[in-house]
Parts: sequence; structure tokens; C-alpha cells
Amino acid sequence: MIDFSSIRRRKAFVSMLAASSIFSISSARPEPVSRLHLLSRSSNETLPYRNASLCIDDRVDDLLSRMTLEEKAGQFFHTQMQKGLNGTLDLGNVTQRRNSSENMIGEKLMTHFNLVGDVLDVRENAEWYNRIQERALQTRLGIPITLSSDPRHAFTENIGTGFAANQFSQWPESLGLAALRDAEIVQKFAEIAREEYMAIGIRSALHPQIDLVTEPRWARIGNTMGEDANLTAELVVAYLKGFQGDKLGSHSVTTVTKHFPGGGPMENGEDSHFTYGKNQTYPGNNLEYHLIPFRAAIAAGARQIMPYYSRPIGLEDYDEVGFSFNKGIITDLLRGELGFEGIVCSDWGLITDTVIAGQDMPARAWGVESLSELQRAAMVLNAGVDQFGGEQRPELIVELVETGVITEDRLDVSVRRLMREKFALGLFENPFVDVEDAVRVVGNSYFRRIGNETQRKAYTLLANNDNILPLNAADSTKFYIEGIEASYLEARNLSVVSTPEKADLALVRLQAPYEPRPGGFEANYHAGSLEYNATEKARQAAIYAAVPTIVDIYLDRPAAIPEIADSAKALLANFGASPDALLDVLFGVDGAQPLGKLPFDLPRSMAAVEASKEDVPFDTENPVFRFGDGLRYAEKC
Repeated sequence: MIDFSSIRRRKAFVSMLAASSIFSISSARPEPVSRLHLLSRSSNETLPYRNASLCIDDRVDDLLSRMTLEEKAGQFFHTQMQKGLNGTLDLGNVTQRRNSSENMIGEKLMTHFNLVGDVLDVRENAEWYNRIQERALQTRLGIPITLSSDPRHAFTENIGTGFAANQFSQWPESLGLAALRDAEIVQKFAEIAREEYMAIGIRSALHPQIDLVTEPRWARIGNTMGEDANLTAELVVAYLKGFQGDKLGSHSVTTVTKHFPGGGPMENGEDSHFTYGKNQTYPGNNLEYHLIPFRAAIAAGARQIMPYYSRPIGLEDYDEVGFSFNKGIITDLLRGELGFEGIVCSDWGLITDTVIAGQDMPARAWGVESLSELQRAAMVLNAGVDQFGGEQRPELIVELVETGVITEDRLDVSVRRLMREKFALGLFENPFVDVEDAVRVVGNSYFRRIGNETQRKAYTLLANNDNILPLNAADSTKFYIEGIEASYLEARNLSVVSTPEKADLALVRLQAPYEPRPGGFEANYHAGSLEYNATEKARQAAIYAAVPTIVDIYLDRPAAIPEIADSAKALLANFGASPDALLDVLFGVDGAQPLGKLPFDLPRSMAAVEASKEDVPFDTENPVFRFGDGLRYAEKC
């Protein structure tokens, strides 16, 4: 495991910040806050909930007793927040339906936010985080912000699923970690990600995603750990330990394990972000298989769990309504049968229609579309959910209590869980980050090196005819390339030519097949056929016929590519890898070689996929490659 003692310098610094209150909310650089704000906050310093020597339960009791209905209602919402110009508080945008940070913190009294946007400037992000915490401390009770994030350490760039690494160390997607079958590597990744998250104030990870790949067409596979429930169960335990530690505390990042009860078995492989994908189906009566990783996560101390949007079809014991509306799923199954006592946060946007990336998106209230917003909110609370993801409607909660539909005691159950988490994370004592420490920690050379090495190791070699790999190309070897810029080869003194006919070898980087969908948001989801169309197959075949070809395919979903397996000289699969990682593996630089094994089957055809059952693993007929396939380089004399 990693010794981080040499890079932790936060505690003394943030204690100084908490005492001095040196951050304003609007300037481009920190300035002193007003004496009025200092006096306002100091009035709370002697209250029991501020006393770190008391046990957490006593502090929660005291804080809860002081909260107004409106302050409680604000805690039920966990929505997006982004930086303003130069790291100031965001002023909002009416045309984009985006409320200002001041509105959400100062008026709606919300304290849970999901960081939106790429981290391109570590210093600016850290300074912005300190400003939002300072603004939160100026509220009546000074409840600190909990900042969360979707994954930020790989190659995905898609609002709603993850952000590219940019300034963070870069790793393969979680499928690549699964390809390595190594819990120690998974824990090391999580420890490093935790340090980089904490450095800029992220204290809640909206991951891991432990859905199972039993329906290979689904568009959310890239962030999973594959098709095998037992492997995913083993790896999620290491993942949680790396982020949270042995016990949640001031050096932890809490995790939101998703999507309960497993989002893999989507009807026809469609996704429930969209109206045509609202159904989750169980033709194999195989729900229990999908619960295996969640049982392991709960036993390992999972703190928070997120249900998916879908409604279950074909499960006799459960109503056909979305999982967060479904009392049988949340209260009876998750809390009752599985014994989960932590926070349940819904997926984003169950109550309010919105616009995402310019696309109209109705609320994902599947099965209860006819209910009003107020009725939907009540149903989610009655199901046993603690927090509404992607929403900022505290007025609904206030109205439900004032009209007697929901009791304030019911609110207290959830608020107690949410406040306990903040106390356990140490946010009341140390809400700020050390900006200089953030600059030193995020993307440091050691973290980057480990991430880059893992990209190389996660490569999976599926075909290596005549042991062509690793390459030992002579200076005269001419390469035809696709999907990689010539500059990467030229930097290694390799020659690039313009056509396959002029080349000695072809190097083709492909993306797994998919059918493009319309819409600003929907277009980011790779769905539909797992085969290339006839035109693309013919185009590729001409290359394979003209020159020995090495194919590198990025598998964000399983691909049906028997024609490539038959025709390519070598075939590699990656799960997120840079061009340099690929070239190092191809040439065996410093001993680099593919060590991965497939985390799922690769089906033979779409017909085989369509004939399989969405909830059953490993059931497509005669797959081209099977779970666990992966070659090694032969020893060369």
C-alpha cells in the first residue's frame, strides 16, 4: 500500500483557515471576508455540534434540534455546481436553467454538490472550493459543503458518466482494472484517486459502478467491472477500502456505489436515461446474480448507494416503477434483506423536466409519469430514499411537510444520515484545502507514472499471429496508420506513409462499433449494433488484404468482430490507453507487454446477442473470445 504521509500537510493549514476566514466569494483571488461574517460564524463556535470532543451522534442530535424545516429540506438535494470565471462563485445562467451558487447555498440552503466541468487548473479549482466553503460557513448554522464527482481519472468525457483526467493522473477505465484481475492494483488506484480528489475538496465519489455486463449492448458498460459477479464483488471491496480507508474519517472520500439493484439487464440493451429504455428485464429470473457485488460492497462498508432509473419488468415481487420510487426495492430489499443502513441517493433528475446539452429531457419518473412533481417527491421519500440527485427543489419538501403528506420525523431520519456523514468526514473541523498542497499532489509524477503503467498492463492481447508482437521494426519499416496521429510515431523515428499499399505494416486504432444517436446529450451514449456496418467492414477488409495489420480496439462495450479476429495479424483490446501506452506495448519498451484478460465475452454476432437473455451472463452462442481470454508475448531468443 502507499505511504502518503509525506504529502499530507492539510490539517494544520485548514485549521488556520477555519480560524482566519480569509476567503471571499466573488474576487478573482482570496481577500478577507467582512468582520460581520466573522462575528456571525463565531456565534456558533461554542455550540455542541461544533465540539469535536463530543461523539458524532450527540453532535448530530444537537445540530438537528437547531435546524429549521427549510434547512432540513435543503439537505435532500444533491445537484450540479460549477466554477465561475477565474474560480469565483458561478452566477448561474437563466437560458441554461442553471441557478447561481449563491442561490443554491444562501437561499435554497443546499450543502451537497456534484462538481461539473473539467479540472484544467488545479490552483483555481482549489481556491474556488475554499470560496464555496466560506460561503457555506456564512449561513446561519455554517453547515459545510460536501463536494462530489463522477469519475475523473480515465478517458471518458461525457456529462453524466465521467470526465477525462486532464490534470489528474490518468488510468484505464474501471474495465481495465478488472482486466488485470488484481485487487491490490484496484486499491492502489483508489488510494491515489482519493488523494487527488481530497486535494481539491472532492469528498464524495459518485462511483464505483458495479453493474454487470449481462446485456452487451448497454451504453453504460465502460465504467463497470465486467460480466462476472464474483470478480466484481472482489474488486469493489478493494475499491471501497482505497477510497474510504479502514474506517470513514478525515482522510476518506465517501463512495456512492451504483446502480442498485444492478443496471445491467436493460431491455434490448437500451439505457433508461431515455424514454425508450425505461425497462429493466429479467427473462432468466436472475436478479440474485446482479445482487452479488452489492452484498459484497455492503459487507465491506459501502456508505452510500444509488439506484438506477429503470423499472423492473418480470419480477413478481416488485412494482413496475423506477427503482427510486420503489419501496419494495429500497426499503424491503436494500435495507431489509441486504441490511444496508447508509445513505440512498437517487440518480439524477427524477422529479423535474430539464434540458441537458441542449436536449429536452423529461424527468426519469418511469412508471409514475402521470404523477405531479409533488407526488413524485413524496413517493421517493416513502420508498426510503434519502436524497434527490440532480434536483434543487427544497420547496417541494417544505410543502409536503406543511400539508401533512410527509412528517418532519421522516425528514429527520434522512437528515441524520446526511449530517453524520459530514461529521465523520471531518468537514465541520476542516472544511478547507491547502491550495499549494493541491498543486503539489494532483497529477504528481509518481501518480502519473503508476497510472500510465497500469494503462500498459491492462492491454489485452487477443491474437498474435506468427508472434508478430512485440515489434522490432527496422528503421526502414513503413507504417500506415489510422486512429493515431503521425507525430507519435515520428517522435520515435518511425516512418509513416499515406496508403496501405506503400506500407510494410498497418496500425489501426478503432472504437467499438455503435449506432450514432441524435441529440446533444443522447449522442454521447454508444448504443445499438455491436457490429460494424457493411461499408465499414469492407473498408477495413481492404486494409487487411493489402498489408499485415495490427488492430487496437477500444472496448467501451463488447464488440462482435469475428472478421477482425480472422484477418488482423494481431488484435489488442484496450479499456482506455494513450497513444504512447499503445506504442510502448507494441514495441515492448522497458518490458511493457499486455497483461489483461477480457472482462466479458465478445459475441459472434448481433443475432447471438438478440437471442440471449438480458439478465444472464455468458449466454451468447459461440462467442469469438471468452471472458478471461488474453495472450502473453512469447519468449524470443
